[in-house]
Amino acid sequence: MRKINEECGVFGAYQVPEAASAVYFGLHSLQHRGQEGAGIAVSDGKTISLHKGAGLVTEVIQAAHLKQLNGMHGIGHVRYATEGGAEPENIQPLIARAQIGSLAVCHNGQIVNAAKLRREQEEKGHIFHGTSDSEIILHLIQGEKGPLMEKIKKACRQMEGAFAFLILTDRSLYAIRDRHGLRPLSIGYYGDGYLISSETCGFEAVGGVFWRDVEPGEVVKFSQKGIEFCYYTEAIEQKLCSMEHIYFARPDSNLDGLNVHMMRKTTGRLLAQKDQGALEADMVVAVPDSAMSAASGYSETSGLPLEMGLIKNRYVGRTFIEPTQEQRERGVRMKLSVNQRVIEGKRIVLIDDSLVRSTTARRIIEQLRSAGVKEVHLRIAAPEYRYPCFYGVDTATREELISAQMNPQALCAYLKADSLKFLTVEDLKHAYGSDHFCFSCFTGEYVTALYK
Repeated sequence: MRKINEECGVFGAYQVPEAASAVYFGLHSLQHRGQEGAGIAVSDGKTISLHKGAGLVTEVIQAAHLKQLNGMHGIGHVRYATEGGAEPENIQPLIARAQIGSLAVCHNGQIVNAAKLRREQEEKGHIFHGTSDSEIILHLIQGEKGPLMEKIKKACRQMEGAFAFLILTDRSLYAIRDRHGLRPLSIGYYGDGYLISSETCGFEAVGGVFWRDVEPGEVVKFSQKGIEFCYYTEAIEQKLCSMEHIYFARPDSNLDGLNVHMMRKTTGRLLAQKDQGALEADMVVAVPDSAMSAASGYSETSGLPLEMGLIKNRYVGRTFIEPTQEQRERGVRMKLSVNQRVIEGKRIVLIDDSLVRSTTARRIIEQLRSAGVKEVHLRIAAPEYRYPCFYGVDTATREELISAQMNPQALCAYLKADSLKFLTVEDLKHAYGSDHFCFSCFTGEYVTALYK
């Protein structure tokens, strides 16, 4: 069975009037984290109602659906489906109807020992409806004894990998983050209620105010009695995924206290410092949108003007998280256009946030050459991506990672660039101001054991 990655977005609301609408707008702000499916589950204090489907938030959830989702507590999810994982059964939230009551769950991340846990649950007679490892969370919780909080903590202690998830019951809401904090999760105020979001950008869209991050290994319970905080383990090590800041998150989000735009801008400055006195160029051009901040930092440090040499079609999704290579290549052609009058005959420094499969970079350089660019100096605001991620990013094997196959010199020739430079892991640590991040996709040093 093909493993299913879950680099997605979750949003929750507790004690919020018309919670479905709040979750809807929160999910809309997290749409960049997944475009293949969306769903909302809402509790009115007695029952949980659900609506979900394939597509964008605005396509799946209409005004009529929001009117039917009555209640002051709710959770929602946006996801992307990797190849083999687009079944309707995998769209979240997932709901279980059990003797302990109804539970709805939505999950961001990937449980690395999911196959082992699934086999164990199936041997106990549990039936799975989909292929997503998110369903395992529900089975583990139902299989434990004691109050729900204890069930959740016991379930979490069995899971390894990345999981930031929300659980909704008839009257309460739980927010949980794995012991490494690999995926982000934050809490905000909304009047007398609370919001929970994968990224802080979701709060502003609803009118909420950031309060605090859910800590690694923490379980936060929202109920009529107030808020309860506890940890499911003492083995805590903060290791937020570095690709969250490099690529996934919106620039106006703050993850574990670090602003995404400012971090990306620092990486651009570091790239410019590496080129100081060694490169002659006419302008800086960013690959929109996630490289814009880094390009701004490069421009300010180098003194070169930042020009709009590439134009993005706002109605095409992110090519890195398209399910298949063919779709990624078609997406690049649809997504970006060259502003020929601006870049023709120029020597440009092209800034991109990362280089994973090379699909986007190679196609862009071809477009730039066809438009008459004199020189293309490609600068990557991240280290060489050489190892697969097992924590929720859609890179399953080294064979599909271009930097695992070629050194920078060979890769430069393959991309038909005039020069190519990357940042190092040490550069990233400098930009972050700490080493409390997961760099496994760059170093091959994973923060958890890996399972089959």
